[in-house]
Amino acid sequence: MYGPPEELPSLVSDLLLGSMKHTGIPAWFVSNCGILCTEELSDSVLLFLCHGALAMLEWKKGSMGENGEKLLLDIASVLLSLSSELKESSMATSLSRILAIWTNSALDALVSCSPNLKISLNGNSDIIGKLLGYVYTHWEHPLDAVRHQTKLIFKNLLQIHRTTITGSDEKSDLFFAGLTKSLLSLEWHVKGKYASLGCLVECLGTENILQLDRTIPVQILDVMNDQSLAPYASDLLETMFVNHKVHFTSSFQERTWIDQWHDTWVSPLLLILCEGNHDQTTYVIDYYLPKLLKCSPDSLSYMIKILQASADANLGSRSTRGALGALMACLRTARAHGHLELSNIMSSGLVSSECVKQGLVHQHNQVCIDALGLLCETHRSTEIVSMEEMQLIQFSITYNLNSQSPSVRQQMCSLLRKLFCRIQESSQVLYKLEQNKTKQELLEDSTKWDPVGILQQYKVFMSSVCDRLFEALFPGSSHATRFSTLTILGSIAEIFSVQKGQTQVFQLTQEINSTRVQTLIQCFASTFEEVKVLAFELLIKLRDVAFNLQDSENLELLFQAAMDLSTSTKPYDCVTASYLLNFLVHHEELQRICLGKWVEHNFQIDEDQSTSTVEKNTLAVIKLLLANVEEEIFQAKKSLLQAAASFPMYGRVHCITGALQQLPLNNLTLITEWKQMVARLILMSYKLSGVVSPVVQSSSPEGLIPMESDSGVETADRLQMILHEIQPKDTNDYFIQAKILKEYCKVEPEKLVDHKPTENICTEIRGKERQTCDVTAQMVLVCCWRSMKEISLLLGTLCKLLPSQAASESSDGLITVEQVNNIGDYFKHHLLQSRHRGAFELAYAGFVQLTETLSRCNSESLRRMPEQWLCHVLGEIKSCDPSSKLCTTRRSAGIPFYIQALLASEPKKGKADLLKMTMKELISLAAPLNESSSIIPQVHALNILRALFRDTRLGENIMPYVADGVQAAILGFMSPVWAVRNSSTLLFSALITRIFGVKRGKDENSKKNRMTGREFFSRFPSLYPFLLKELEIVANALDSETEELKLHPSLFLLLLILGKLYPSPMDGTYSALSMAPFVPFIIRCGHSPVYRSRDMSGRALVPFVMVNEVPQTVLSLLKGLPDCTSPCIRQNAIHGTLLQVFHLLQSYLESKQHINSDFQEGLSDIVTCVGTKLWLAKRPNPCLVTRAAYIDVLVMLSTRLGKFQRPGTQLFGFWEEMNTIISGSELMTGILYSSAVPGLTQYLQSITKLVISVLSVTAGLGIQSSSSPFAEKIAKPSLSVVSLLHCEFHEVRLLVLEAVLLWLKQINSKQITEKERGVLCLLADLEDTLLTIALKEKNLQCFCKVLEILYNMDLRSVLPKTECSIKMDPNELLSWSLNVVDISNSTEIRSIALKFASKLVVHLLQNHQQISEEVLKKWVQLIVCSCGDEQQTEMLLSAAEVLKSITSFFLINEKLILEFAFRIVNAPMALDLAFGILCELLQLWGEIRAGIPILLEWLLGDNELKRDVETSALEEDDYLFDKGEVNFWAEKLTNVKQLSKHLLQLISMTHLTSADQVELHQLSRTVLEQAQLVAHLLKMLPPTPEFSKTVEFTRLAIQNERISICLKILHLLKSDDICKNKNLEK
Repeated sequence: MYGPPEELPSLVSDLLLGSMKHTGIPAWFVSNCGILCTEELSDSVLLFLCHGALAMLEWKKGSMGENGEKLLLDIASVLLSLSSELKESSMATSLSRILAIWTNSALDALVSCSPNLKISLNGNSDIIGKLLGYVYTHWEHPLDAVRHQTKLIFKNLLQIHRTTITGSDEKSDLFFAGLTKSLLSLEWHVKGKYASLGCLVECLGTENILQLDRTIPVQILDVMNDQSLAPYASDLLETMFVNHKVHFTSSFQERTWIDQWHDTWVSPLLLILCEGNHDQTTYVIDYYLPKLLKCSPDSLSYMIKILQASADANLGSRSTRGALGALMACLRTARAHGHLELSNIMSSGLVSSECVKQGLVHQHNQVCIDALGLLCETHRSTEIVSMEEMQLIQFSITYNLNSQSPSVRQQMCSLLRKLFCRIQESSQVLYKLEQNKTKQELLEDSTKWDPVGILQQYKVFMSSVCDRLFEALFPGSSHATRFSTLTILGSIAEIFSVQKGQTQVFQLTQEINSTRVQTLIQCFASTFEEVKVLAFELLIKLRDVAFNLQDSENLELLFQAAMDLSTSTKPYDCVTASYLLNFLVHHEELQRICLGKWVEHNFQIDEDQSTSTVEKNTLAVIKLLLANVEEEIFQAKKSLLQAAASFPMYGRVHCITGALQQLPLNNLTLITEWKQMVARLILMSYKLSGVVSPVVQSSSPEGLIPMESDSGVETADRLQMILHEIQPKDTNDYFIQAKILKEYCKVEPEKLVDHKPTENICTEIRGKERQTCDVTAQMVLVCCWRSMKEISLLLGTLCKLLPSQAASESSDGLITVEQVNNIGDYFKHHLLQSRHRGAFELAYAGFVQLTETLSRCNSESLRRMPEQWLCHVLGEIKSCDPSSKLCTTRRSAGIPFYIQALLASEPKKGKADLLKMTMKELISLAAPLNESSSIIPQVHALNILRALFRDTRLGENIMPYVADGVQAAILGFMSPVWAVRNSSTLLFSALITRIFGVKRGKDENSKKNRMTGREFFSRFPSLYPFLLKELEIVANALDSETEELKLHPSLFLLLLILGKLYPSPMDGTYSALSMAPFVPFIIRCGHSPVYRSRDMSGRALVPFVMVNEVPQTVLSLLKGLPDCTSPCIRQNAIHGTLLQVFHLLQSYLESKQHINSDFQEGLSDIVTCVGTKLWLAKRPNPCLVTRAAYIDVLVMLSTRLGKFQRPGTQLFGFWEEMNTIISGSELMTGILYSSAVPGLTQYLQSITKLVISVLSVTAGLGIQSSSSPFAEKIAKPSLSVVSLLHCEFHEVRLLVLEAVLLWLKQINSKQITEKERGVLCLLADLEDTLLTIALKEKNLQCFCKVLEILYNMDLRSVLPKTECSIKMDPNELLSWSLNVVDISNSTEIRSIALKFASKLVVHLLQNHQQISEEVLKKWVQLIVCSCGDEQQTEMLLSAAEVLKSITSFFLINEKLILEFAFRIVNAPMALDLAFGILCELLQLWGEIRAGIPILLEWLLGDNELKRDVETSALEEDDYLFDKGEVNFWAEKLTNVKQLSKHLLQLISMTHLTSADQVELHQLSRTVLEQAQLVAHLLKMLPPTPEFSKTVEFTRLAIQNERISICLKILHLLKSDDICKNKNLEK
């Protein structure tokens, strides 16, 4: 080979650097690798050449000498230069991996190297600095692999530096100190910070980091309310507390350190678990708690001890877990990870069964889940379920099925599934134990357990659970209950299914009877499809038993219902029909029982034992549906309007598609029949499409027939005229068929004489049964686009029948290649020409199925079809052919979908050649070099690019084109054509989301959807020169000395994208892309005449100025402001500059968490400079907008300076100037302007904020010790809170009221420091003013705030002032507040007024003051009214809060029971407790006989059944999409069952007199009358009313259940009374 060894590195270095000399090169190298010597190497060749050198050369022993060390540094330089060039995802991944290999090689080389290499690889060296720059740029890269390698690189860089300083003190090392400081100064939303800090902790130790800031653990825990950051935060915390523990154990002999460790890591955790918000506690429990317990299992006893001590006192609330919730979470996590046994802690009394019960019905959803998880989750899947656990599970199921939170329902079902798995697996262990119990080695276990007894307990428990679940599927049960119940039953059916060689402890089939089957079938009528799905899946698992329990007549009725629903005009009915048919096809006798009566021609299939029942039945059902839909298409060709109103065809097609999807399409046996069927289905699809497509391809599909008019008065002539007006736009053949309607629309001529033409017209026609029905445009459009949707899905499903080995010629598959090709042409036609979004979106869904099928084919010609289609459509877009039918409006309609489908089908592991080719074409069209190019291709290209950038399936493959897309969008925004500008705006929006992520919150300036300037320009380097050039053009356009309005179109987009960047302490070093050139242009953009642009330029400037340069930049900007004597004062420029100062200062003050000398000095300089331009805040400045902007800067400085513990003496002048500004302001001297003056409101708000800020500061300083000079030197402002409250401008009053409310809440919650207690003096003697304002205030916002302040104040200080201030006594004040509740239209005002009035009532009664009966009655009525179902949520919550606050006062009675077993409970348990307490109180008060009839009337409900049924019959078909009552929550029968449970207990303790019997007989007659009425109404309903008349059937079924419960209780009362009378006679 090549020798000597030290020459080889030189050769490789020369190759890499391109400095190869031909002399001295070995012949073998030239012959094998000559091309490397003669040509310029590509980036990819250089990359892998570096990889080869690092992998194959020996770096450890220093055998290559100085040349090897030079090569190592050369490789690093080459790799770093490549990092700015290689952006394609696979190459970027390779580069990061090779850089990580380089760091490993560097570590190897440092073992025995020269001093020069150590200097070159020291942390402060240039090469390491650049590598750190790479880390900072890529630590938030979208690719996981790159982020992982970046972490490894950073970790190795620390080790490299550590190796170079061997023998020195690491703690005092400047590199480590600077790096630590920089990382800690980063904000916690930067994900890369966590992994890097973790590496630093491993290197330096946790204790050294904590010495800098002891609050770091708390800061990290605070970040964990964001799910995207929680995993990173928990990993860092784990690294820190594990390292901390190792440090302590190695430093201390005894465990005296454990308390300190607990204080640092466990105490903050417990505080968050008790009081943190929902998201934070959830993520802390999921991510942090398991890691903490794994590190220190012994800490669990410490946690339980702390939490148990306060669990009774701190039960939590709806929003916080409290100590009880924290305890449940800790116990659940510990048990799930094997750190405790539940039986041990419950038997020891550490946690009681009642404590767990309270957790299971807690008001906080997650506490319920944690308590349930404690019972269900175990470390061992075969752990025996105890009797106590079973009882607690049953208790939980009773009260938690109707949870309103989808996540809680899913968690509950998941946990119960784990429990059932545990029962099943432990039962198998018990069976084996029972079989082997005679063996000697198992005798000990046999005595410990009783296998037979436990198995019997399991069986009884599972049977009881199933009973409860089926009971929960009562009529009118909510969606939540049905979802939970069916999911749990599905889990039971799956887990306890019969398997060979296993004995199951329980089988769900044994619990099934005909009633329960009927209940499950009725779930198909639910308005929620997920309920239909769950019911269907469960019935399929139980189908053998279910069909055995159904007689032939019932099956026939169900089949009839399915066929009727399949042609219903209500879109959701066909979904129900599909599930019914898919269930019935599993019945072996379906053809004999049902199909025979439907089919005139004999559809019977020859008996073939190998053909499954499902396949035969499905084929027969599809034939039937197809025959029907073919007839309906024939009728629709004559009159589409009549079809839309009477027999929309999409329902039949939906059922056909649903039936096909249930079949194993690759394992069918009736090949001949299916081939014929597929051909007929395809033909039917084309025919149906031909009928309905003209509507969805119309230029205005949404309004072909105007809608919503008086039906019955329009004529066919009027309709003909409308259709004729539309005709020129579309050549739809069916327009000429309007004459068909004339036969049916018989309108008397005299009614037409005075009839004025209306704008909206509705056509009345009669269907097959000559039943009048109204045809609206909505019905026609729904019929058409849903038909198109179902055709697309059917054709997509049929395409799946194409076998993967199909050849381009004839195929043996059920569908031929020619048919697939035709289907492709069909999709192309409709995707490219449909106008209606619903139609082309769903055509896209079918087309995706086709393209995915083609991509899996072995045939080359089939696989290439998508490519051919793509080239063809791109060619059509480019051609600008006038005859093209491509839709240029509606964001290019279906064209982007068509191209998306073709590109998404490209194999993920390929080279994405189609994507590359398409993007190249589209980018060239979207940003044409020639301005004369046609506009239409550009619009299409922009719209398609938008769709592709939004498509997540393209993943990182699309990222290399983002920069080009941004350029196209910004350039397109400058087009004179509106269509181009519109499409460019939409593309730009999509790109912002693709670059910065989906915006999760409402804060426009949130740093979560931003990135540093370094990272942005590193990932998109071509945008650096482009944005800089465009920004220069914009700035030059704005730099006109004249005041004329010059707007550049791209200014807004440029500032928007630059404003999405944010500064980082890591920016500015070792970066080729300096931010500095942008700064002067952005500053000049601040001079724009557009207010919004000036504000955006202020925000955009922040990331381009490094933190340490902010003071200097601010000073420069301030010095650039004019003096009051300047000849030319441009207010736009002043305003822009002030906004830039404001945003720079805001960012600077936020980032400086630790106040140091540099910070103090910089701030002091800024304050001094601000003082030189104060004229801008005073009257000499005539512009109120710039005055306001300057005062905003002063407010920020005032607020910040006021937080200093001891303000420097040089700042006293600042406060004096503030007082001067306030005393000279219009607030002091009077406002001479009208509110119409530009900027007046803004100025008044700003000066008010300044007054409030200075008031707060002086009040805080005023309570310091009298020896302090500060209180004397800083005078209070000349304006007081009272004077501000009398300002005529409501904006001023509102700001002051908000400040007063904030101070008041701080005082009431005792959350103010000693220094801040000075705000008490600001609130002194405000009562008079507030009461006066309350009566006179006209502004609703201010009025609401005044009421809220009065509500939060102590009434003992308010009421004494009412007489003198507003001439009212307390009773009159109460009447006034109740009147506000009564007459106000604002929900917010009504709710706070009700709370204030209620507080006033309680206060007056507590102090024995008289309130008139009339006033009290009105108060009660208002509370009752506020509890009504029609009220808004805010009003309902206020009413609940009032009731909760007054209950303890108004229900004081010596016999009253207010001690509940559970206190903080969910709604079902609260209702149960309420009924229980009511019955118990009736018993204690001796009022049982009076109470029972009333409670029975409650059970029976309102006697409005007949009217309800009549009303619902009238309203049945009012709305096309109305699904009736969608029940999310309310369950009438839940209330009935809970009340009846307590009532049954109550009647066992009562004896009725003859007078009582009379009343009961009267009630019995009423109940029997209702029973007869309900029975009659049920008979009047059609067959299977649960499907055809769902709402009426449900209402009657609920009433029927009420009646039966009432009759049962009345019967018991009578029988008990007879028994008691007989006993008396004896």
